[in-house]
Amino acid sequence: MKSTLYGPDHEAFRATAREFLNREVVPHYLDWDEAKIVPRGIFHRLGELGVLGVQIPEEYGGGGQDSFLFSAVWMEETQRAYVNLGGLAVHMNVVLPYFLSYANEEQRRRWLPGMASGELMTAIAMTEPGTGSDLAGIATTARLDGEHWVLNGVKTFITGGIHADLVVVVARTGQGGGRRDGLSLLVVEKEMAGFTRGRNLDKVGLRTQDTAELFFDDVRVPAANLLGEEGGAFGYLTGNLPQERLGIAVAAQGAAEAALAAALEYVANRKAFGVPVASFQNTKFELASCAVEIEAGRALLEKGLAEHEAGELGPVDAAKIKIFCTEMQSRVVDRCLQLHGGYGYMREYPIARLYADARVTRIYGGTTEVLKTIIAKSFGL
Repeated sequence: MKSTLYGPDHEAFRATAREFLNREVVPHYLDWDEAKIVPRGIFHRLGELGVLGVQIPEEYGGGGQDSFLFSAVWMEETQRAYVNLGGLAVHMNVVLPYFLSYANEEQRRRWLPGMASGELMTAIAMTEPGTGSDLAGIATTARLDGEHWVLNGVKTFITGGIHADLVVVVARTGQGGGRRDGLSLLVVEKEMAGFTRGRNLDKVGLRTQDTAELFFDDVRVPAANLLGEEGGAFGYLTGNLPQERLGIAVAAQGAAEAALAAALEYVANRKAFGVPVASFQNTKFELASCAVEIEAGRALLEKGLAEHEAGELGPVDAAKIKIFCTEMQSRVVDRCLQLHGGYGYMREYPIARLYADARVTRIYGGTTEVLKTIIAKSFGL
């Protein structure tokens, strides 16, 4: 079915993204995958290209676009190219909205130009060793001491944690009537004493996405680095979840489409018993089934993207979209790998990397099980 979601500006951006990825990323990607990190310089190039700052206002060095669809196009094109550029999606789609919504003018002048240029890469530190989807259970603390917050705690599974120059840390700065009260956002800068990074965690998939443990030992964070209001973090975090989950769904949908493209190319050229694998009825049926699921995901996703553009996408519908697209991604990638036979298990084939990368999408950004509880609550259950 023909998409009517994207306009000429989005498609021009798509062409630029595709050319850049094919020229500057794809030829080197397997080396980066082996090193388990992308080189820092790629973010400077993306800053020059205008990708990082597309939604940052022009007065701070960005492109001044309000549309999330440019980010969606970028994610689709990275999946089409079978690549992943570390913490880039978190920087653009998860962290930036907090700065755009809650930073004061001084903070905007201080940080947004670097975020647009790639000089300042960002991460957000929510998850803790004992706290995953339960944000209200955060144990990291910060107490005010004069003009500084004294921050203590440990965060884990932090995407972009190795490269990050600025880390938005969710910390408990006070107590309130409930577990959700008293949480605040503090911006920790890389050179602050007491802030250390652990190792780049060794994951099953997404190997070029640096994921780290972060340690905060009496880190003195200037009071001027409080993002938004003290105690307001829980509302800020839940308010941005629809876009975060929509972004994960965009990548999942793109990965499923990339898996089908890889399988179609493979079965057309691979022979078994003297004939192309594509000639077998089972191959045709499997590919057709994948295509149907992908089409359903695309229709649901584009409806969600359109609602998000109009400011109408709520948390329940975002949860539905993320569940469907990520679960569909896993089914499609698995079937497409099966059609590759033993070669599908070799990492030099894109389908193997797609398979390994797919598993986490049903976990991060809210597990499928947690999202189902959100949907169930909308029924009054």
